[in-house]
Formats: sequence, C-alpha cells, structure tokens
Amino acid sequence: EVQLVESGGGLVQTGGSLRLSCAASGFTFDDYAIGWFRQVPGKEREGVACISFDDGMTYYADSVKGRFTISSDNAKNTVYLQMNSLKPEDTAVYYCAGDQEGYGSRWYGQINAHDFCSWGEGSLVTVSS
Repeated sequence: EVQLVESGGGLVQTGGSLRLSCAASGFTFDDYAIGWFRQVPGKEREGVACISFDDGMTYYADSVKGRFTISSDNAKNTVYLQMNSLKPEDTAVYYCAGDQEGYGSRWYGQINAHDFCSWGEGSLVTVSS
C-alpha cells in the first residue's frame, strides 16, 4: 500500500525557515514524481514544487522559486521541502503527493494536482507577520 506522511509543519515568523518531510512507504522512488502542494480554505490546491525521479529534474511554482528547495534522500525514501524567507502568504496546509510517472513530459509551467494519484494527510504551516 502506498503511503505518504508529511511532517515538519508549524508556526514560524516572517522571514524564517521550515523543512517539511514526506516519508514514503509501499514503493520506491524509481520513476516516480513527488510533488508538494499547498491549500488554504476556499482556494484550489496549488503545486509548489516537484521532483521527477526518472530524470532528476525539479520544478517550482513562480511564487516559491528561489525560496523553496525540493530534495530527496533515496536511502530514507523521503522527500524534503526546504522553505526559506517565508511570508504570511505561504501559510497553508502542505501536502505531498506521488505519481508512478516522471513529470518532465507533463510540465507546462505549473504542477497540477490531477497529475498525482497518492496523497498524504497534510501538514499545517503558519507564518506570522
């Protein structure tokens, strides 16, 4: 059974940093894509970062480019999202998601939630002003 479990969320001040972790079980990364998404009430889920294990490419939303970094530790089957220079508008529930296909051929400038089939429960990130 594929499982994704997020951790590392919490409360941080504007300008601070947090690192989210996504621990995967039931599969190995191989040709997978793992994405990080965020959602606030009343808004659609937004893709912020994705790593594609078939070619090692990473993708970012413009809103986080230069501030967030997605990485992985394959030995631990874990994907990370390092978030720096956090802003109040980064406040959201952050989800990691997986799909059994690399993301390169599906990248057209944004990371789409409907491209991912397995989801974690989410981790709340709150950035205070």
